[in-house]
Parts: sequence; C-alpha cells; structure tokens
Amino acid sequence: MRYSAEHKAETREKLLASSGAIAKQGGFATTGVDALMKAIGLSGAAFYSHFDSKDALFAALLERELSNSLTRLGAGAGDGGRDKLKRCLAAYLSLAHVEQPQQGCALPALGAEIARADLAVRQRVEDSVVQLQQAWAEILGDPQLAWAILAQCLGAVLLARMLAGGEARQQVLDASLKLLQGTLEPVG
Repeated sequence: MRYSAEHKAETREKLLASSGAIAKQGGFATTGVDALMKAIGLSGAAFYSHFDSKDALFAALLERELSNSLTRLGAGAGDGGRDKLKRCLAAYLSLAHVEQPQQGCALPALGAEIARADLAVRQRVEDSVVQLQQAWAEILGDPQLAWAILAQCLGAVLLARMLAGGEARQQVLDASLKLLQGTLEPVG
C-alpha cells in the first residue's frame, strides 16, 4: 500500500520528534533503528522509506533540534532583546531543563556524539551555533561575550547533569545564572 506524500511527511516528523527525545535521553548511537521506529508504532523496515541511513536521521534530527533552539533562544535585537535573552538564560539554566533532557537542548545531551559525527554534520551544527552567537552578539554588542555565554550555558547544563545530587545541581545552575545575569546588566 502506498502512502500519500502528506502521510510520509507526518510520519517523518513523528520519527524526528520521537528520535530527538530518545536520543537526548539515552544517546543516539546506543539506540537502534528498530527501537526508534517502535516508538512511533512502525517496524524497523519502514525506516528506510524515510532515511537512507541512521546517520542521515542523526543529521536531520540535529537540524530540526537546532532550528527549534534558534527559534526559542535567538532573541531578536532591539527593544526587549536583552530582557528576552535574560528570560531564555533563566529557562535554560533551570533544574527542569537539566532533569528533562528529552525536552531540552540537543547540544549538551548529544555534544559528544556530535563531536564524533562526520564533517558535514559538524558543519551544520556549527552554522546553527554561529547563527545563535551572532543573534546574541547583536543584542549584547559583543561577539566574544556571546560566545562566552553560550559556552557557560552548555557547560553548566552538562556539569549539572553529571552530578548526582539536586542540591549540587542547583548550585551550579544558580552560580552560572548569577554570573551571566551580572554580565548582562548595563554598565553605568
């Protein structure tokens, strides 16, 4: 039975959404195609009508995740840009984000796998990260500060996820947010 192009697109989107959550929770490399397809109620054989390979799914998944992150975190310049950035940082550096990786940013969850991915995948990730850095640099008026904030956010979430205790996690997040909010205050 042949499915419509619309049905195929809907299935592909379900697979990307489900795969993103699974990958961010337990890692992409450790999850097989059958498990990814089972999560959306299809057989592993159906996978190849949507993607040529698991690597192609990984690339599409990262593209989707980073596009979503750019939409959420790429606060626009102008009035309110700095305030929106502060709100984004507070949400990013939250215990909810740390404890629910399947719903959060792909970079701290999949960073090690991205680093081992092929050059084309890493280039796509770089392009997206640079777009975010440029959006923040426009708001902040300082490209280096934008890079430093990105690095601090990713590192803080990764470190907090590595810790066993909620109190230590919260201390990492609070310290990072306090530091970043201080850098965002106007000098005067």
